[in-house]
Amino acid sequence: MVMLLGLAAAVLYGTGDFLGGLATRKIPVLAVLLLAQTAGVVVALPAAAIWPGPATLAGLAWGITAGLIGGAGVIIFYRGLAAGPMSVVAPVSGLVSTVLPVAVALAEGERPGTGVYAGALLCLAAVVLTSCAGDDAPTRTLRAAPRHRLPGAARALGYGITSGISFGLFFLLIRNAGQSGELWPVAAARIGELAVVLVTAAVLRRSLRPRGAQGRLRLAAAAAGAIDVTANICYVAATRTGKFGLAVVLAALYPAVTVLLARMVLGERLRWVQRAGLGLAAIGIILVTT
Repeated sequence: MVMLLGLAAAVLYGTGDFLGGLATRKIPVLAVLLLAQTAGVVVALPAAAIWPGPATLAGLAWGITAGLIGGAGVIIFYRGLAAGPMSVVAPVSGLVSTVLPVAVALAEGERPGTGVYAGALLCLAAVVLTSCAGDDAPTRTLRAAPRHRLPGAARALGYGITSGISFGLFFLLIRNAGQSGELWPVAAARIGELAVVLVTAAVLRRSLRPRGAQGRLRLAAAAAGAIDVTANICYVAATRTGKFGLAVVLAALYPAVTVLLARMVLGERLRWVQRAGLGLAAIGIILVTT
């Protein structure tokens, strides 16, 4: 069950990122995040209310903390993509966000078999390779990032590591939240992420109105948030039904889903490193599921 739920989380995370990416082509990032997080709250709160089980203080605390850190990670990640090079920021962020919770799982005593170890390593490599993108890809920025303080690669490495730590902590904290309650922690996390977007917009004095945006792009942004909530639920369920490290590795394959959707829907060409990453992901999944 952990494998099915982990892979379902990866598919949903990747689909949400794809839809959010479509929206950011015409709508500023913060406006997209506002639509996505608002939709996420609208979906998560009723689901939590309907789901059996009361809200616990510990679960809500873990959830809000996860949302605050995860929301900050998204902002840092987009700022890093704006500063570039993206071919450094994205794979470093993906690798760090996976290695951190996996290291915690090993420290807690999880010891999977040799095949699972091999498959997990291939999946980690797949996360890095499928996240690689050309430096010339257009990116919506939060604010023009200064380009004179650090060499490009060093600056990108810093953004990648920082955002990766934020995402890794989100995986850890939302796991802990899930152990303290049912769906209320997921709803609390969405509220925390929404708060980060609102505070960031206020500090940067940015408008959150998606002016001139087509209705389908607004719908894509909202759908991204709703799908991401479902992905969080699958991920939390995966951590509760099996090994935490395995759930993280499988869920972290979401960049491969985004890349595949970009190829199938938009006709984007895959670089050879991305093709290699998809192949490694397929082999890794086979190894960890057999």
